[in-house]
Amino acid sequence: MQRWQEAELDAWLGANRRKPLVIRGARQVGKSTLVRQFASRRNLVLFEVNLERQTHLRGPLEKLNPEDVVREIEFLCRKGRMKDHNALLFLDEIQGVPRALECLRYFFEDMPELPVIAAGSLLEFTLANHRFPMPVGRIEYMHIGPVTFEEYLREKGEPQLCELLHTYELEEAFPQSAHLRLLGILREYLLVGGMPEAAQLFLETGDFRRVFEIQEAIWQTYRDDFSKYASGGDLVRLQRVVDYMPRGVGSKVKYVNIDRESYAKDVRQAIDLLAKAGVVEKVFKLYGVDIGLLMRASGIEHLSEEQMMNVRFTNEGKLTEQFIAQHLFFSENPRLKPELHYWLREGGTGNAEVNFQLAVAGRVIPVEVKSGKSGSLKSMLQYSLDKGCDLSGRFDLNPPSVQAVCHKIGDREVAFELVSLPLYLCGQFRRLFASRTQLH
Repeated sequence: MQRWQEAELDAWLGANRRKPLVIRGARQVGKSTLVRQFASRRNLVLFEVNLERQTHLRGPLEKLNPEDVVREIEFLCRKGRMKDHNALLFLDEIQGVPRALECLRYFFEDMPELPVIAAGSLLEFTLANHRFPMPVGRIEYMHIGPVTFEEYLREKGEPQLCELLHTYELEEAFPQSAHLRLLGILREYLLVGGMPEAAQLFLETGDFRRVFEIQEAIWQTYRDDFSKYASGGDLVRLQRVVDYMPRGVGSKVKYVNIDRESYAKDVRQAIDLLAKAGVVEKVFKLYGVDIGLLMRASGIEHLSEEQMMNVRFTNEGKLTEQFIAQHLFFSENPRLKPELHYWLREGGTGNAEVNFQLAVAGRVIPVEVKSGKSGSLKSMLQYSLDKGCDLSGRFDLNPPSVQAVCHKIGDREVAFELVSLPLYLCGQFRRLFASRTQLH
């Protein structure tokens, strides 16, 4: 399954002052596969080692001598000498030897001609607890998440729909037949999710039951990881946060709703640990790493296939909010650390909440997510009043539209342009809004 980040890898490989690249992301999101496919498509000879398994490489790496490291790996991989090939060195699971991160500095300084990529799933823990000088300015990072809806659509063999999404402009009428087709595939994606192994299996077999087995195995891998960074009561709290996710996704975090038996600071620490591992995303609310894993945790597998494809979006909009969150979370430049923000106004004349705030072309755009075809604009109106915002976004199940909104709140008039996009256009949000900001 080809990922959009390959274009970023192309740019990295061709850079004049190329630095070792560290790919960061949760387990099973496809970091290793991305590197292998990239090497294959670019005809690079891949020298790959797993530092959790090849423990004998710890010595050469901790001596910070790239020549010794390369020599060890050449004999291990048995592909000849790297300098005799168009080679790519790949250090997978780099958290297995934390000082390998420090060694990357010397690859940059002593072997700049050799492209080096490292990847790690629990790398955030290594970075937080390291006791060695980090190679600041001598390595680059790239963050990746689950397979996107557009990647899934392309692999499904829908080039016409992919082209429509990539070229559509807001002034155009959106074909109704394409809209209905995309909604059907979207429902399929909500069940399958974006974990590459699960998505690829469904595209090959169309078997939801086998997909659920893969999702369960991935989730169990995450659970097994818990013991690597917590024990005792901390381990129990991690489990309680995970158990809370299916019912609490997209809701404002109240620690007492997660664990009534623990102090708030301890629950917060558990959430922070899961965020470091990439299992959850924090936005003062919680979102999971993948919509498919959350659907599986919600018990969707107990329904028949017909029921699954006809069921209304689960949890009234919370899981559609999860779908949008995981796409927006990784929609920025992958070289930047992903993050999301939301807006909450409490007290005064009443509470108001906007799901997300996104920076687009120097503007902050408020974004709401609706699971159906209509919804109240109360919070968006309050946001526009408080912030003086004249451009807003909404995701729902309707075809794309642009409308002028005018309303009075008390003795003040509020006016803004509302751009509504169907959920499946989330990958084009920044492109479409970048052109719209020029009109405001």
